Amino acid sequence: MAVLIQPSHDRIEEVSPSRALELQRNGAVILDVRDDHERAIGAPRDSQALPLALLDSNIDTIVADRDRRILTICASGQRSLQAAEILRRRGYSNVMSIAGGFRRWQSEGMPMLESALDADATERYSRHLLLPNVGLAGQTKLMNAKVALVGAGGLGSPAALYLAAAGVGTIRLIDDDSVDTSNLQRQILHSNDRIGMAKTESARIALNALNPRVSIQPIQQRVRAENVEQLIAGYDIVIDGADNFPTRYLLDAASRRLKIPLIYGAVHRFTGQVSVFDARRDDSPCYRCLFPEAPSAAEAPNCAEAGVLGVLPGSIGLLQATEAIKLILGIGTPLIGRLLCYDALAASFRELRLMRDPKCPGCGVDAEFHGYDDLALRCSAR
Repeated sequence: MAVLIQPSHDRIEEVSPSRALELQRNGAVILDVRDDHERAIGAPRDSQALPLALLDSNIDTIVADRDRRILTICASGQRSLQAAEILRRRGYSNVMSIAGGFRRWQSEGMPMLESALDADATERYSRHLLLPNVGLAGQTKLMNAKVALVGAGGLGSPAALYLAAAGVGTIRLIDDDSVDTSNLQRQILHSNDRIGMAKTESARIALNALNPRVSIQPIQQRVRAENVEQLIAGYDIVIDGADNFPTRYLLDAASRRLKIPLIYGAVHRFTGQVSVFDARRDDSPCYRCLFPEAPSAAEAPNCAEAGVLGVLPGSIGLLQATEAIKLILGIGTPLIGRLLCYDALAASFRELRLMRDPKCPGCGVDAEFHGYDDLALRCSAR
């Protein structure tokens, strides 16, 4: 059986980055067909950007001369071959593809455009920069964001670690407790050699070791009526990693008054809950729509009394961090008006619709605020 071999003159010629640079210096155009978010991590110097999806319709605005040499480049060298074929069909007669794409261009130290991020940030956040919904603009939002995290324990540990890893610029950690041996079963920010240390300082050490670019603000205080607004004012998001109802009710009231989104999380034995209360939105419920009044200690014992599966706060804290990142980036559908319930034993999630209650004592039409002192007193009494 005869084998049809494509004539060599029909193939797209591939050239090395060094040869491409030489041709560019002699008048060739390097055409970068990656998407905009991919170029955020860098691009060949003096290259022209035209994503592959727009190439066929827009190439005339970049290179009008059908005889000019064009060198296509993408991430690894595959899309650039497709781009070259498109250009050839459009009548461009002198087209080549750069072998290995931008990865090889970068690894061989070819000249590049200055990135808006330095080399460390470009590498550290490279997987974010590749995402169309994040990219350079989104990563910049994360780097400029300020999150106040109340509690450096079971929920705060995974939330803080992932926020720091994501590059959230400022993380304020608010906790008045010290590291105890019993914490280490679930509070992964801490370690055995830091037993007795303030949790906020232990957390700062761990988070700065993970990402020294992030500003960690350890605040060794308990949230109280007299300091709650001061502790969270000026922050973009508050994450509730508290383990007591007085703190939760204070955070709910203060975040509503300051118009700061509050990301709620709670765990009990083998189950957990997550929701988002966003006082900037008229349709968002608040924490007191879910719990109008604090339950008694018998109705809702804390982890020290009821116990908790060690991995469970990891799952819930991770979801809280995810919601925070979504809010910062303005992507996806936040858990506003929804209560996500997780059962670790059944490995199941259940979502409950949480509507804003017009009779809510916190955000209802007739709700009256009598001060943080009154709120804390009533919660503590329960």
